[in-house]
Amino acid sequence: MRDARRHILEVAERLFYAEGYRAVGVDRLIAEADVAKATFYRHFPTKDDLLVAVLDARDARFREWLAGRVEALADDPRDRPLAVFDALAELFAADDFRGCAFLNTMVEVASRSHPAHEAAQRHKQRLIDYFERLLREAGVPAADALASQLLLLIDGAIVTAVREGGPGAAARARSLAENLIATTRPGRRRR
Repeated sequence: MRDARRHILEVAERLFYAEGYRAVGVDRLIAEADVAKATFYRHFPTKDDLLVAVLDARDARFREWLAGRVEALADDPRDRPLAVFDALAELFAADDFRGCAFLNTMVEVASRSHPAHEAAQRHKQRLIDYFERLLREAGVPAADALASQLLLLIDGAIVTAVREGGPGAAARARSLAENLIATTRPGRRRR
């Protein structure tokens, strides 16, 4: 039954991302996945359990995709922190881009103690950890503080890309990140 679980996850992810978690009911998920109710509930006792599983799977895939794109876009580790924004520009240009599934979930499930909100928060923390590693490998001072600031720029760029309907926000956020990183370099005075 592992294939049924994976299929339900794929259907749920597609529907939740396209229409929102609250807009998609369990009966529709069961119908679109073409599984019996017993099969659905055996794998996911609640819709919340399904959402958390969707987020966890998406987190792993997204972080793998991002790391792969960043490495492909920047051979030199010093260029990788900014290559994150180049990768995001590609994502923002996709016809089916509807923002960040994790931010969307945080908005829909506003309670910080909800398991789905916690799963989305774990994703964001993993991104901060990844950015911190990239910054350290690039030799950027204060990588720990700067990593959170990069996530703030990225989240803002995501929301702006949804509002504008294109990838331009990634380039503007990249420019801001470049300036921010430059202020941490020795010999550069902070304002």
